[in-house]
Amino acid sequence: MFYKSMWKGRCRTLNLLFNLMLNLYSAIILIVMCAHSCRRHDKYSLQQKLFHLMLLLTLLLLFFDTLSRFDGHAQTYYVYFNSIGNFVVFLMGPLPSVVWMAYANYEIYRDERRVKALARVMSLWLALNGLLTLLSLRYHWLYYIDEGNIYHRGPLFLVPAMLTVGSILIAFVMVSQNRKRIEKKHYFSLVFFPVPPLVSILVQIYVYGTSLILNGLTISLLVVFITIQNQRMDTDYLTGVANRKKLEEYLKAKIAGSTAARTFSAILIDLNNFKLINDTYGHETGDQALETAAGLLKSCIRRNDFIARYGGDEFCIIMDISDEEDLIAATENLSRCLDLHNQVSDKPYKISFSMGYSVYDFKTHLTPEAFQKKIDLLMYENKNKQKSRKIKLEA
Repeated sequence: MFYKSMWKGRCRTLNLLFNLMLNLYSAIILIVMCAHSCRRHDKYSLQQKLFHLMLLLTLLLLFFDTLSRFDGHAQTYYVYFNSIGNFVVFLMGPLPSVVWMAYANYEIYRDERRVKALARVMSLWLALNGLLTLLSLRYHWLYYIDEGNIYHRGPLFLVPAMLTVGSILIAFVMVSQNRKRIEKKHYFSLVFFPVPPLVSILVQIYVYGTSLILNGLTISLLVVFITIQNQRMDTDYLTGVANRKKLEEYLKAKIAGSTAARTFSAILIDLNNFKLINDTYGHETGDQALETAAGLLKSCIRRNDFIARYGGDEFCIIMDISDEEDLIAATENLSRCLDLHNQVSDKPYKISFSMGYSVYDFKTHLTPEAFQKKIDLLMYENKNKQKSRKIKLEA
């Protein structure tokens, strides 16, 4: 009996050390991601806030999960660690998965109102879980800790796990059903996200005393960080297209890779009357107009074409076109797309563009700055022509 008790004590100590090391490594990964997220220029965007919240919640839960591992030694401080740790883990455990569902929803629809509506619905489930956790202190529904400071599952211990799994699966279904709305390079990360946590939950259900869900969640967050969040450094957070920094890098690479036989083209596009839209309908409507313009341009170009936000109301498209006639045909296609949009749009304003475009002439060896200046001048020439034409028609 003595040796059996001693063996159990050693097993608990080894299990504690194993979880301490595993949680420590996971915490270091999360801290690095948190530090990186805090330095981002778009850290106040909703998507960044949601991702940062998931990181902080997972980090906090790792700390309390570690405390919940202090089983046994009923006459020591282990009792307080074990009680506090388990209570917080059950109380807050489903939160990261619920925030993930909101993150996936925003990644698909880019609509803050949808996220807020979803948050209101999920707050009811979280309130129910909180109530069950509080009542479990008396009725042991989810868990209880015996006189020897040993954790035991309650009859309803699966409820928080089901809430976590349900949130992750709902997000998975949303992503799968809206695949066409999601950038191809982001789709894998969003679909893969449920795999590590779900595998961890299955292990937790069938292997008593094992809890790896937060470590699985850390793996999923790391994949999202590498493939989506880190890429956002090169993305304009409002419109979802590349930002000017990425444009400059891409343009340099295109010029460096150009030859006499194979070059490229660029189109600089200005959203006409943007200031008037802002002043008349407000900045929120102005932002919507920019998002609409970016979406319209993306839908009218080929998948291998590059688009970036050049400035406040200006966009730049780079295309693998070496022939001027093909470039003119591409600009005419953009104009047709614009006309079709305005015919069906229910907005109180019409979207119109001024365009400057040119095929990059390899023989001139223009620098990226000089080539940008060239198409910028061509764009303003086109803008002035449109103004002159409008004045003549009004006269």
